[in-house]
Amino acid sequence: MLTTVRHILQFKGPQVWSIHPGATVFEALRMMADKDIGAVLVMEGERLVGVMTEREYARKVILQGKSSRETKVSDIMGTDLTAIHPEQTLEECMDLMTQHHVRYLPVVENNEVIGVISLGDVVYNIIHRQRQTIKEMESKKI
Repeated sequence: MLTTVRHILQFKGPQVWSIHPGATVFEALRMMADKDIGAVLVMEGERLVGVMTEREYARKVILQGKSSRETKVSDIMGTDLTAIHPEQTLEECMDLMTQHHVRYLPVVENNEVIGVISLGDVVYNIIHRQRQTIKEMESKKI
């Protein structure tokens, strides 16, 4: 059963998509569209400095009438980061996401970013585990 962040990362794969804070929002959006992701990590070298999500784009560029081709990622990225480690449980992730009102959690191990967990990843896997538990309980009734 997939119960920890590490299990989810093994299932998802090791891809970590990132962009430099000096890149334009347009470049970040292009990457997000190409990779079919809703957020991109903002990195200065190996150091995580922020996260840019579609939500930041909508609220800090579109609604304020700014240009995505002129606005820098650093101007809109979220910097109040909540990172997790790979041994945390999905329930702990759900609690952190709810408390901090975030949909993406960077995964850090030994000061290195090794992945990102989305709210969708967490919900999907919790539901999958619940379905398995229900099937097991139903099969024991017979």
